[in-house]
Amino acid sequence: MSEPRALPPPSGDLFVLSNEALQSTVEASRHGSRRRMIQPFHRSEDDTLHRMFNAVQPDSYIRPHRHLEPPKAEAWIVLRGKVVFFTFEEDGAIRDCLELRASGPAFGVDLVPGVFHTLLAMEPDTVVYEVKFRPVLSKYGQSVRQVCSCRGHRRGKSVS
Repeated sequence: MSEPRALPPPSGDLFVLSNEALQSTVEASRHGSRRRMIQPFHRSEDDTLHRMFNAVQPDSYIRPHRHLEPPKAEAWIVLRGKVVFFTFEEDGAIRDCLELRASGPAFGVDLVPGVFHTLLAMEPDTVVYEVKFRPVLSKYGQSVRQVCSCRGHRRGKSVS
């Protein structure tokens, strides 16, 4: 049986974004083999707007990807810890490399559809609030690419 990528969604009309919910997501990210975990706030995969905590450990690897079909804009706000957020050109060249830190001068980004991107957690127990249009796991057209600085690396460690 495969390991869950997300915790169960909440029920009811109101879900309080609390330190307890954040800490539960962090705990799950520490113990999973992917070293990251999502706590969705949307009640169903069919909801138009997906909102979530995404807890990421420094040794997690999120492959650079983009969302084409359907095109999806995304936004991230760092709630705890620090990430380095990358965008890439079509040929794999790094376009942007930004340090985002909770309560820092730059603490989030908003990205238009179709741009290759990834993030790396730079501190343990980093949590971002992520928002995007459905579906989260697109069966239609998420492009995934191994590009530039991420070549030869997996989960933060060299595999050459």
